[in-house]
Amino acid sequence: MIDFNYETDFALENEDVISSWLSKVIVSEDKKEGEINYIFCDDEYLLKINLEYLNHDTLTDIISFDYSMGNELNGDVFVSVDRVRDNANDFKVSFEEELRRVLVHGILHYCGYKDKTTSDEQIMRSKEDEKLAMFHVEH
Repeated sequence: MIDFNYETDFALENEDVISSWLSKVIVSEDKKEGEINYIFCDDEYLLKINLEYLNHDTLTDIISFDYSMGNELNGDVFVSVDRVRDNANDFKVSFEEELRRVLVHGILHYCGYKDKTTSDEQIMRSKEDEKLAMFHVEH
């Protein structure tokens, strides 16, 4: 089950559509959907988590905590709406597109994809593009 939670003044307009798409992404990676919680917050909220749990004193758009068991994906994905908005401007894409990229990025981490090295990052970007295309095909 995919749940959306809000710690800031933001709400997805189409929770059902996004949830359905993310469920299809999980199946497309031969994984099972467990409990995945998205928590939308602001920069300040996510910075506190970054400092407390990862000892990083930097702003970020997403932090995911992976509780997956075997093939079943479970976890908490924290998303800074502020960072997504700024990144969308920087990358010259719509807020909605950048948000979908971040949402699927968290799922792809749970599927085992990494982004710490240049080659891993290239694979991650390719997978993000592939999964974003699944959203556009359906809607």
